[in-house]
Amino acid sequence: MTERTPVDLWFDPFCPYAWITSRWLLEVAKVRPIEPRWHIMSLNVLNEDKEVPETYREMIARAIGPVRVVAAVQEKYDSDTVGRLYTELGVRFHNQGMLKQLDRLRETVEEALEAAGLDRGFADAMDSEDHDDLVRASHEDGIGRVGQEVGTPVISVEGVAFFGPVITPAPKGEDAGRLWDGVRLVAGTDGFFEIKRSRTRPPIFD
Repeated sequence: MTERTPVDLWFDPFCPYAWITSRWLLEVAKVRPIEPRWHIMSLNVLNEDKEVPETYREMIARAIGPVRVVAAVQEKYDSDTVGRLYTELGVRFHNQGMLKQLDRLRETVEEALEAAGLDRGFADAMDSEDHDDLVRASHEDGIGRVGQEVGTPVISVEGVAFFGPVITPAPKGEDAGRLWDGVRLVAGTDGFFEIKRSRTRPPIFD
């Protein structure tokens, strides 16, 4: 059996582009010998000292709830369990559009927990600061690898970390593999820092 290279991804469940990147990584794992590993980060922590629109500030303030839940699960279980919960949260938040119904946020999180085979009681972490130190430590671990000027997602492989890739929709099959090859190539080039262009389409979930 081919040994799989660990690829660490830091995500906030509310971020649509992190969600798409995570689905791309799962596609890559089908055609390249990689093993995605899942870690929490926080849009709320990332932007706590930044000037952002008030509506966005309100949204990320709500986002800390699911982040805390993932942290509680991350503290007790392995990466595969965290990834399973992320999948259930992401499907509901993004594919099913439940982020438009924040009044049902607790219910949505509980449904995701149950679908992931976890105790609904983990949802109690949404309103608790008990796991905030873990959230901040995991966040700083990820963002510290790439610098404060970027956001979620952060990916790290074999000591090389980068923000992104920001893509929409997620490539499938060998297209996913080729993008991975290209990302690894530029990320592994000494002195390479950035390629960027303005986004011209909204997140596409499929």
